[in-house]
Amino acid sequence: MTSAPAIIVSSLDLDRLNDLLDSGKYAGLPGIDALRMELDRAKVVEPVEIPPDVVTMNSIVRCLDEASNASYELVLVYPHAAGGAGAVSVLAPVGSALLGLSVGQSIAWPIPGGRTLNLKVLEIVRQPEAMGEYHR
Repeated sequence: MTSAPAIIVSSLDLDRLNDLLDSGKYAGLPGIDALRMELDRAKVVEPVEIPPDVVTMNSIVRCLDEASNASYELVLVYPHAAGGAGAVSVLAPVGSALLGLSVGQSIAWPIPGGRTLNLKVLEIVRQPEAMGEYHR
């Protein structure tokens, strides 16, 4: 990663993601180490302390691929919920890149094929923590 903006992760999301990574079920997937590094560098706060402009698990996010100028509305989900329209797994490169970013932040993230994704968070359309949903 060429750019590493500060990120924030809720303690509940961190616990769930660590359980997922420790399960071994996804051990062979590319990008697992990158997600672990993101979790290791994240500022961890209690769910009630998450600012409403931060991407958390199950957030709906409007983002911009700065290289192509294409915007997307995505839902950051756990792997079992991926596959639906706009749903992106936290284990996918774009999912790992989004986790913990705040509105206005950008990140350069390597993706398969040797390309770098330059992603900017434009808006948090819906964040569970902002709605008082902590156990989802």
